[in-house]
Amino acid sequence: MAIVLQILLITFPFFALVLCGYLAANRRMLPLDAIPGLNSFVLFFALPCMLYRLGSTTPLAQLLDGGVLFTWLLSALITVGFTILISRKQRIGWNDASFGALVAAFPNTGFMGVPLLVTLLGPKAVGPVILTMLIDMVITSSLCIALSRLDLADEHGASKAAAKALKGVAANPLPWSILLGALASAISLELPKPVMQTVGLLADAASPVALFTIGAVLARSQMLTAMNQHAAIPLRAYLPVAVIKLLFHPLLVLLVGTAALALGLPLNRFALSVVVLAAALPSASNVSLLAERYGADNGRIARIILLSTAAAFVTFSLTVSLLR
Repeated sequence: MAIVLQILLITFPFFALVLCGYLAANRRMLPLDAIPGLNSFVLFFALPCMLYRLGSTTPLAQLLDGGVLFTWLLSALITVGFTILISRKQRIGWNDASFGALVAAFPNTGFMGVPLLVTLLGPKAVGPVILTMLIDMVITSSLCIALSRLDLADEHGASKAAAKALKGVAANPLPWSILLGALASAISLELPKPVMQTVGLLADAASPVALFTIGAVLARSQMLTAMNQHAAIPLRAYLPVAVIKLLFHPLLVLLVGTAALALGLPLNRFALSVVVLAAALPSASNVSLLAERYGADNGRIARIILLSTAAAFVTFSLTVSLLR
């Protein structure tokens, strides 16, 4: 019990900032029109600087871990397939099922996971967690977007969606900041001091603003759904996906990683602990924006993200204590 309380004391500030953002938007202290601006600041300025700084100070070998790649990618593919299977049995269309699968397999690693896991586990957690981000942004997201188009009559819908998704990845600054940081680490590049100080200021702002923005985005999604008079969504439509995210996904990563260790794959136990905790994070809040863009049921997706974020305060802390 003492260990759990100690962990809760570490995780509390992170989830408290999410709650602050939620309350600020919900009570209109933060105008809804200001939330996209906050999101843009985090996505295009603060978070890329944080990822570049972390990547440039992390040994390249830690950023290119084959065991982590195998464990995370296989677990993501199984989670996507299992979630779609469960959703399709409920007669949910490919579009909604695919974005449900994306929130089940894609944790909020960028906005929440990087600062939280580094605080809990130290700088050595950077390499594995950044690699999981790259896999989710490039492969998992593109796959789910392509699958979401299978409802369309056009037989080329999925391939067009996959191409569009890859273009979106190319326009996303986060993968590029990770790659540039890795390149800087490989060639031991040091930016001029004034430039690095500027990067540092933006990087320091990333964690608090990102966490606050998560809460604001969740509140905005909930409020927009209510304003659009969205029909009541039954609990069975979103609760199973939240359970998959918080319980099935981390357990699967643990099982796949343990099997990889037994097979002699290059995966150390510390990296396995990092990726299990990454999988135990709540769903990525930016999936709500993708679902809205592709015409999925954003009310359902927002509820999954909100439920997983609220419940993760307890489930994530328990996962940390169990791994210890």
